[in-house]
Amino acid sequence: MFLVGLTGGIASGKSSVLQVFQQLGCALIDVDVIARHVVQPGYPAHRRIVEAFGTKVLLENGDIDRKVLGDLIFKQPDLRQLLNSITHPEIRKEMMKQTFKYFLQGRRYVILDIPLLFETKKLLKYLKHVIVVYCNRDTQLVRLMERNGLSLEDAEARIQAQLPLKDKVRMANHVLDNSGRWSDTRRQAILLHMQLEQSLEYLPLRLGMLVGLAGIASLLYLLARCLLPSP
Repeated sequence: MFLVGLTGGIASGKSSVLQVFQQLGCALIDVDVIARHVVQPGYPAHRRIVEAFGTKVLLENGDIDRKVLGDLIFKQPDLRQLLNSITHPEIRKEMMKQTFKYFLQGRRYVILDIPLLFETKKLLKYLKHVIVVYCNRDTQLVRLMERNGLSLEDAEARIQAQLPLKDKVRMANHVLDNSGRWSDTRRQAILLHMQLEQSLEYLPLRLGMLVGLAGIASLLYLLARCLLPSP
């Protein structure tokens, strides 16, 4: 099994591409879903966020108010870094659990949906491939303003808080261009899935695990032989 990172920029269409991979039956780990899960009331990250940012980031039911928190961190890099230092370790733990589950299922590859993959750089060394969902800046601005009801100034601030898409494209193995018709983007995703599914890059880890298990079995057998009383 090998790991594939999927990333993009805000309003670039990454979530829509992820749905295509999901429809194709791919093994997916959505970091946004995990990120929402680990900050629920009762979890360590929730307590630390309240300690760091105060009760102003809470809804009446005790959940984190993502909009209030988002407005705070997008305009203040130091606060964004503080939040990342709280949530990222918990997110990585859950990602490891889900990755191991897919390995046991015999999946050839797993897609990790990581919005800030290049910004944090924490997981790059574990990825065999990196996919970037790209769209040109004008399209990105229009989509973000329409989707979130933002002014041009606020939309630009959100985009500037992330690494520019053109820089991410230069660091990617695969680029899915979502600037035009959705049917074209979908076709790109399907072709890429076929390429990854046919790859033999999953074999080294699979064979390594089999060799390791065989070695453990041999060691246990020898120990059992040594512990058995002689006839």
